[in-house]
Amino acid sequence: MQPKVTVNTLRKMKQAGEKIAMLTAYDTAFARIFDAAGVDMLLVGDSLGMVIQGEQSTLPVTMEQMVYHCRAVSRSARRAHVVGDMPFMSYQASCEEAVKNAGRLVAEGGAESIKLEGGVEFAETVERIVRAGIPVMGHIGLTPQSVHKMGGYVIQGRDEQKARKLLADAQALQEAGAYAMVLEGIPLELAREITRELSIPTIGIGAGPHSDGQVLVCYDALGMNPDFQPKFLKRYAELFQVITSAAQQYLGEVKAGEFPDEAHSFRSNTMRLVRDDEEPEEGKGPVYGVPV
Repeated sequence: MQPKVTVNTLRKMKQAGEKIAMLTAYDTAFARIFDAAGVDMLLVGDSLGMVIQGEQSTLPVTMEQMVYHCRAVSRSARRAHVVGDMPFMSYQASCEEAVKNAGRLVAEGGAESIKLEGGVEFAETVERIVRAGIPVMGHIGLTPQSVHKMGGYVIQGRDEQKARKLLADAQALQEAGAYAMVLEGIPLELAREITRELSIPTIGIGAGPHSDGQVLVCYDALGMNPDFQPKFLKRYAELFQVITSAAQQYLGEVKAGEFPDEAHSFRSNTMRLVRDDEEPEEGKGPVYGVPV
């Protein structure tokens, strides 16, 4: 078995110029598949609110739900590093609440680090969580938990003033002890500059090719929702079509009485059925379906 990916592994990968591959995962099945494929990091993202629960944003996701999904993923991640997302209002109210909830993702959920959104304003929060012994991944740029503040899912940092703010956010989070940084929805030039400035790995999504690694929501990468087609997304499979076809084939075979057939049924050489008008042999008193 390959060695477990840790925060030290990721730091060495940046230093060596080796790209980092991260995907989201929300359950044991996908975690097992991605881990076997060699994916470096599995993010149990609060994106589950949208892709699993059908919500319009990530905001309704709770701590209990995040702990549940982290536990499911961590059970199957033999090599990949598991990151648990801090959901909305699990860390914004106070540093004390943030440390407590981060601890839950690690102790109860089995996460090996946590991720939270925000810049300079959350530097102290990051520092306190790191001080408690929990690695923290930052997340700046397009931060979905601030969707209402941003006025929607819009690209961030396109003018010089906003770009400078994001660079300052990245530097503040690094100084606070963050071990890595997600850069979401920012121009590729800005992502390149931030990546050059930081000594910790950057993980891009909708941020161009110059980050130290990339992350995609697994359901998006696998083509589970044909209606979701943002510019940054590349699909590596079309599972909506594959699964729909499989379900239709199953439906047809059940309706036609073709499934299950004898090949998919059980037989027993020690089974005898007794009719209502038939007396069982002496000493063999079973009735329908009972072994004799």
